[in-house]
Amino acid sequence: MAGIHIHDIELAINWWRERSPSLDGVSACPEVRALAEVYALMVYFRENEADEDSMPPRARAAWLAWYASTPDAPCIAICSTAQGDPVCKGCGRTEDEVQHWPVLTPGEKRAVWRRITLEAKAWRFNRYAERARAATGADHPGVEIFPPHPGDAPA
Repeated sequence: MAGIHIHDIELAINWWRERSPSLDGVSACPEVRALAEVYALMVYFRENEADEDSMPPRARAAWLAWYASTPDAPCIAICSTAQGDPVCKGCGRTEDEVQHWPVLTPGEKRAVWRRITLEAKAWRFNRYAERARAATGADHPGVEIFPPHPGDAPA
């Protein structure tokens, strides 16, 4: 039983609002209304998560349509769990999460995405300039740090 965080409900509502905008400026599409009902109950009861399995079918279908538009896995093809790290330096998932990713539910996957995004420690969250600055002290290293390519004429 995975929980869908209220932030994901908000993202899905906004995705549907952009996808099916109101023609009269007042009414919302059926998907937004279904998700808004879940959202309102979460706010009223001060809950951060909605149960993935007990969501009303229309709201779940609308959320799953939004979910299908998001990237599935956070993998950046630099997996350090294969080298024995308990948490992947590339994506931030644990070895168990990496191994069981194909069988996790959409709600479970989004919970992992939320955790690694909030932690923001994995390499997938670093910017090129930040990595370059750490390695060379400059945002954009000059070409002089790269060895000449064999076959290139000397300058």
